[in-house]
Amino acid sequence: MVARRDEIDTPKKWQPLVADAISSPAELFAALDLPKAQLPGAEQAATLFALKFPRRLLDRIEHNQPDDPVLRQFLPQAEESQSHPGYQVDPLAEAQAQVAPGLLHKYSGRVLLITTAACAVHCRYCFRRHFPYAEQRGEQDDWLAALAYIENHPDIHEVILSGGDPLSLSDNRLGRLISRLESIPHLRTLRLHSRTAALFPERLTDELTELLTDSRLRTVLVLHVNHPDELDGSSRQALETLSAAGVQLLNQSVLLAGVNDSSDTLIRLSQTLFDARTLPYYLHLPDPVTGTAHFQVDRQRGEQIIREMRSQLPGYLVPRLVVETAHEPGKTVIA
Repeated sequence: MVARRDEIDTPKKWQPLVADAISSPAELFAALDLPKAQLPGAEQAATLFALKFPRRLLDRIEHNQPDDPVLRQFLPQAEESQSHPGYQVDPLAEAQAQVAPGLLHKYSGRVLLITTAACAVHCRYCFRRHFPYAEQRGEQDDWLAALAYIENHPDIHEVILSGGDPLSLSDNRLGRLISRLESIPHLRTLRLHSRTAALFPERLTDELTELLTDSRLRTVLVLHVNHPDELDGSSRQALETLSAAGVQLLNQSVLLAGVNDSSDTLIRLSQTLFDARTLPYYLHLPDPVTGTAHFQVDRQRGEQIIREMRSQLPGYLVPRLVVETAHEPGKTVIA
């Protein structure tokens, strides 16, 4: 069967940029003049969870500083090979929430669809770094089983597109999925969670904007930005344009040791996001995922940071501090 012309994916500017990510620890260490003594540990960690680092971030990182807060999020560390009590490969019990290939139903009224395993960057603290994507390949048959489940559950009113990163899909592929979701009458809201959107403003194409704004579904794009230096002028401009077109923009961050565990950093992040017409949404305590203990920030420190933020910012710029626990009916708001 020959694909129709409008179904053929023409390469876009953002795709080669994403594909050109650094995947070799040795190359990253050389590019940023990082201490060679740390390279063996980084290479070992990269065998456990592959390195994927966007080249465009190189200009935002101080050389010879492995603890640079932007770099720390993506740099493989020897600590990832260590085991710690209480840390698991699936601390949120997502395997038990699977109701169809790639579809998770954890919370009332909404489901989460794993659209792809692909992401533009690999965050070392990722709570899905051990996720069995190969067993969840709902996209191979256009998510037929997942869509059937949603159709047969009229109490579901929101679908969350996640991954990986749903913006790793082409506009054509994403458009076909959204079209199928729009045909389900009881759905009202489409939410996309994306790390790519802020790091690669080129991904916010005119075609994508049209997909999100012409839909009958109310569209929410939840960004994932942890540090203000991740955003540049191009990112802010692209997000402003998307917001002006009618897409609701929110941001969720993870509270990470050595990255953003200070009120000064998070205040600056909230202000930078607001300049890009994006409201802070959640500040997550890190999930206890195997290989991520070096990012841990305790609850008391998180509460203190929120208090300090509230003393200096209007309420709408202070995210809610939350923790997610397996089998709970929703996220637990701490502060």
